[in-house]
Formats: sequence, C-alpha cells, structure tokens
Amino acid sequence: MENMHRREFLAGAALAPAAMQAAADNESGFTSLFDGKTLDSWTIEDGPESAFYVKDGEIVVHTEAGFPTWLRSRKKYENFDFRCEFFIQGWMNSGIYLHAPEHGRNIWTGVKVNIFQQVDEKPHPESMGSIFPLIAPLTVNVKNKGQWNTMRIVMDWPRLRVWTNDEIIHDIDVESIPELRYRLRCGYLGIESLSYPNRFRNLRIRELPPKEKWQFLYTAPEHFSNWYISEGQPIFQPLNGVIYGDGRGHLATKEQFRDFELHLYIRHAWHHNSGILFRTDGKGLSARHYEIQLHDVEGAHYPTGSLYSFKRAIYPRIEAGQWYLLQLVAKDANCRVRINGETVLEYAELENREPGHIELQAHQPGRWTEFKDIRIKPA
Repeated sequence: MENMHRREFLAGAALAPAAMQAAADNESGFTSLFDGKTLDSWTIEDGPESAFYVKDGEIVVHTEAGFPTWLRSRKKYENFDFRCEFFIQGWMNSGIYLHAPEHGRNIWTGVKVNIFQQVDEKPHPESMGSIFPLIAPLTVNVKNKGQWNTMRIVMDWPRLRVWTNDEIIHDIDVESIPELRYRLRCGYLGIESLSYPNRFRNLRIRELPPKEKWQFLYTAPEHFSNWYISEGQPIFQPLNGVIYGDGRGHLATKEQFRDFELHLYIRHAWHHNSGILFRTDGKGLSARHYEIQLHDVEGAHYPTGSLYSFKRAIYPRIEAGQWYLLQLVAKDANCRVRINGETVLEYAELENREPGHIELQAHQPGRWTEFKDIRIKPA
C-alpha cells in the first residue's frame, strides 16, 4: 500500500516548483491563531482543562493529558495555508489534525499529519510528517535535539501539500487516494495529545477560497419547515440544532434527490431502532424506498449501516448516547455508508435510480434517536 501511494503522489508532484513557491510566499493575509498568552482561539476536547497550557509564549501539551485529548480550533476551515513551529527534544509524538469532525475519530474522518522525533532513512506511513497512518512522506526532515521545526500545510482541495523545515514532504491529489477521498473537506484544525510535552508557537492561517457547496436540510429550527410527517404518528421535534425522534413513523424532506452525498450526526438511546430512507416515494416504508439501518446491536440481522434487506454492514461499534458522523453516498446503482470515517457498507446493485425523498425513521417507541447538522450535496 505504501509503495502504491508513493507512486500516486510522486506521479503528480512538481516538487522543485512547489518548494520554490513555498520559499517565495510571504506572510501577508495571515491570521494569528495564538496570541502567546491565552488559548482563546482554541478549545480542549475529550480531556481535562489542564491538557494544554501556555508557558513562555508557547502552547504546551501536558504530560498527563492522555489520548484522545486534543486542542481544537474554534472555527472550521475548508481550504487554507496553515503554518506553525513545533519543538522536539528526545522522544516526542503528536500531530496536526486537518478537517477534524465535531464528533468522532479525527484520524479517520479528517487527516492527521504526524509529528515524531525519529529520523527514518526510509520513510514509512507512521514516520515524522506522514499522513498518519496511510502515506509516508517523501522524506523525513525533523530536527530533534532541542530545536524548533517549521511546518506548513496547504489544503486546496483536492491538492494537499506539506512542508517541514521548508522542504516539501507531500504533494498529493487527495481524491486519487481511496482511503482519503471520502474524508471531510471542511473541519477543525487541531493539536493531538499523546502525553509528550510537545510545544508549539507562531500558529497562523490564511484562508483560501471555499469550493464545497452544501444544502442544509437541518441545522436550526427554521429548517424544520423543509420536512413533513410522511407516515405514522411519530414524535419529531426541532430542539435548537437537533431533531429529536421517538414513537413510530417517518419524517421526510419535501425536496427529492437522486445522486447525492449526505452528512449528518446521530446519537440514540441504548439498543434503539431507527433508519435513514432514501430515493423514497415520500410515504415511509409503505412505498418505494431504500433504508440504511440504525440499530446498535452487533449481533442483529441488519445492524447500523446496513442496507436493509439487501446487505449487512460491518458493525461500527456504536456507543449509546454518543454522537457519530454518518456519510451516505448514492450514485447511480452505487451506495456507500461511512460511520466515523470507516466504510461499513458498499453496494453496487441499486435498481431504483429515480429521485426520491430523504426520510428519518422513528421505529421503536421509548428508544429515541437524535439527528443534527443534516446536510446534502447533490451530485
């Protein structure tokens, strides 16, 4: 796999011009992400408030912070030029997250650029500067004897370029790499904690023009008018940014879609039973439809992520009460489901290729399901 990826990005990389461009670019248009005194531009996620702190004008990772604690930017970014410095002395390990999700697995839903002290003669997918743990850097360029290093990351989808100490180590077409093409294209920047005292300074960013165009199906109560009860007498309530579902029945979009990419976050009660219907007639289960099952029981006939009655998914080990990201891609006869960055279902024999509604299911009274940040990108 490593050699395959190296061939892919080496074939498309113009290394010398890219390196010259990196040196030529100035600092105009950048916004500082660290004032040298506070963490006001960041929030600490999945750990104690002491996990990251400021000392001597630097962001320091606490040695007791532990994984999966991370430092998250307050703002999401799509395309950007990000620059920072990081300090290495002895055995140290961390990483920079790109396009990290609001909930879920940063390394698999977004991207991690690895920070590691070891100077590998032959780069590996877990080496310093790797797109961890998938793609080895072109070279390992790190100063590890109590020295500061520079890192620059330019994401301009689908092109991703990374430099360390002014030497380019990645120039790849993200969409050409199967393991990366379905990752989030917009998300948070982050610093990973692996309980080593890594230090960071001079963090700044310049935003580049956005390219994604999403249609928001529900992010706030005013979007609830885009939906209607299509079957049964379920309880669907717009509660701030969340649609709460219980009872038995379906909630459908008024608009129809044929080929699309659908993103939404889901959480639910223990051993719930729900689903997401697509290409429907807008009448729930009583008419034409496909259903992606939501059922957190590993031994179930069709657990979470399955295309009900057609193909069983690889169970993604969903935890009750925890938000997770579900991505559904429908294109012609093909269907793909990803949960927290893992592809759990691929199916290529969809016979119904007519446009249809998207429907949310409430299937088991007393076992609630919540949905939020529901967005769709028609293909």
